[in-house]
Amino acid sequence: MLSNSCLKRRDPAWRRGRSALLLCAMLCSMLYGLLASGVSSAASWRDELPRAEVLGDGELSWLGFRIYHATLWSEQRPFQSERPFALQLQYHRSISRQRLVQTSLDEIERLQGNSVDAATLAQWNTKLLTAFTDVAPGDELTGVYVPGHGMRFYNRQRLLADIDDVRLARAFFGIWLNERTRDQGLRRKLLGGAP
Repeated sequence: MLSNSCLKRRDPAWRRGRSALLLCAMLCSMLYGLLASGVSSAASWRDELPRAEVLGDGELSWLGFRIYHATLWSEQRPFQSERPFALQLQYHRSISRQRLVQTSLDEIERLQGNSVDAATLAQWNTKLLTAFTDVAPGDELTGVYVPGHGMRFYNRQRLLADIDDVRLARAFFGIWLNERTRDQGLRRKLLGGAP
């Protein structure tokens, strides 16, 4: 004769209920992990840097076409590259996600030279593709540098990606802040210097 607990385990309704409970427990565990890491606690980049102020801003143009307006935000003056900061880009033109990623990687490769191998660039390509979106005039993307962690990307509505890769974060923000950046004038403006 089967016990009551054995009969329950053979009942399809009991199995479905148990599966639902297990799924709920897994989801709660994942949500707790996200909350504990701080990923979902910030609804916007301003939540991460509530006291940030504009250090500088400027336009990026190419062949006379305005591409985007860049603004550098930080809670420290003068700028300290090893402390949290945000770089906000407001686009004037439509650009595909793939184009944004490829242009970023081309500049990173130019600035980093042989210190970044092909396998690392391929990994960074995958990570940036998850972070970026296609942009249209008026769209905004903001990258937040998180020391010891990497970077997070936001649009006006939400967190787009959390990238746990400090080396990629430094290389990415170096596109604008490295001393060998292509646009020295924009770098000076972002850092609060004279145009």
